[in-house]
Formats: sequence, C-alpha cells, structure tokens
Amino acid sequence: MKTIIAIPLENGRLCSHFGHCQQFSIIEVENSNIIEEKLITPPPHEPGLLPAWLAERGVTDVIAGGMGQRAVNLFNEQHIKVNVGAQAKSPVELVNDWINKTLVTGTNACDH
Repeated sequence: MKTIIAIPLENGRLCSHFGHCQQFSIIEVENSNIIEEKLITPPPHEPGLLPAWLAERGVTDVIAGGMGQRAVNLFNEQHIKVNVGAQAKSPVELVNDWINKTLVTGTNACDH
C-alpha cells in the first residue's frame, strides 16, 4: 500500500506551526519503505488552502507539530489523516517513526 506523507518544515525540521512553514517534505512510503522524498514550497499562506493543495498532490497523511482545528477538519474532509503534536525532528526520522509505529504525538501545539 502506498502512502504519501506531508511534513511542514522550517530550517529542515518539523515546523511547529503548520500554516506558516517554509517548505513541505513530501515522502512516499510503500511496503514500509521510503521510496521518495521531495521538497516543495507551499503557496502564500491563505486560511483553508493547504488541505486541498496537498490533496491535489496525492497526500494521504500529515505529520505536524501544531494545527488549528479548522485545518484538521478540512484535512479530514479531504480524507487525509492528521497526526499532531509530533516532535521537531527531520522528516525522514518522523516517517521512520511512523513506519515503525513509534511516532510520538502529543498536545496540539496550535490552539487557534
């Protein structure tokens, strides 16, 4: 089964505020192996834009530090699974944790 995971980045690590990241790491996983990683620059921040934009790129899952509830709901409408409260690690470390079912998530770092 193929999964495409989006991770918001700031300076190459997980960005704590999803909507204001510098880049996204888009990582393709198949049969518990990372197949490909791409870095893409998001469009200028506009509330509600990113869920549909990432869905157009085939994203099935998101790993984030913090995200507003409206964004979580919009991702759910796009059938994209959201993991919030992740630690500020590199994208590959986070995806390997996700593959190994050891991804630590916690409190959503965004409360608005």
